[in-house]
Amino acid sequence: MKFARIGAPGAEVPAALAADGSWRDLRGVLVDLTPQALVAGLPSSLDGLPTVAPGRFGPPLAGIGKIVCIGLNYRSHAQEIGSVAPSEPVVFLKAPDTVVGPDDDVLIPRTSAKTDWEVELGVVIGRTARYLDDEQDALAHVAGYTISNDVSERAFQMERGGQWDKGKNCETFNPLGPWFVTADEVPDPQHLGLRLSVNGEVRQQSSTANMIFGVAHLIWYLSQFMVLHPGDVINTGTPEGVALGSSVDVYLRGGDVVELEIDGLGRQRQRMVQA
Repeated sequence: MKFARIGAPGAEVPAALAADGSWRDLRGVLVDLTPQALVAGLPSSLDGLPTVAPGRFGPPLAGIGKIVCIGLNYRSHAQEIGSVAPSEPVVFLKAPDTVVGPDDDVLIPRTSAKTDWEVELGVVIGRTARYLDDEQDALAHVAGYTISNDVSERAFQMERGGQWDKGKNCETFNPLGPWFVTADEVPDPQHLGLRLSVNGEVRQQSSTANMIFGVAHLIWYLSQFMVLHPGDVINTGTPEGVALGSSVDVYLRGGDVVELEIDGLGRQRQRMVQA
């Protein structure tokens, strides 16, 4: 099932997609799509629920706990930026307040010269994962999957003291959604096509099959270092085709339009706006 939050920023209505193609208002059965709702269990029947008029899609989850990001998780991406493919996952964090809706404007930071795009599979955690014994049970801790754009400012990230957080946590730097698809509808997250274009020109086109570390391994691995709680999100890394890997300056500027999609998970479209 697809779950989303529809409406103006701060006033989104929790909704689910019915078999007839209409979005149904979930406020009669839950307050919002929160970590608590994931724990309590999302509704499986939409019978009798009123419809919600399509409009702006907000982030598909309210109250996100933490966003755990994986760097250099596609060998071709590591190669294009001159890095060695890692022997263990490269881990960094994004603050939840970077999250915006999938079609909201993205603000290019003041003094930015190297704002970049990154289409990524986002994993929504649905069950607490702590010191998992192996990968076999890892996917049972997933509530669903979504699209994440891990927007990055490369000069801030790599040229201002070597601390990635500076280039990853700028305002609006994590468009998420338009919805999350429950895990039962994505039986194999390692065979999903990813695509991203800038101003209509395809920049990234790959598959999650090309990840160095798959979703199950990442959940198991991260659980050895931190507790993954319901409502946490894992950004699983981006394939080749980012601006950082280009031989010419194709970094984002005000007015640029970025469009991205993942098979079965929908599409995003953002306009770049100078902060």
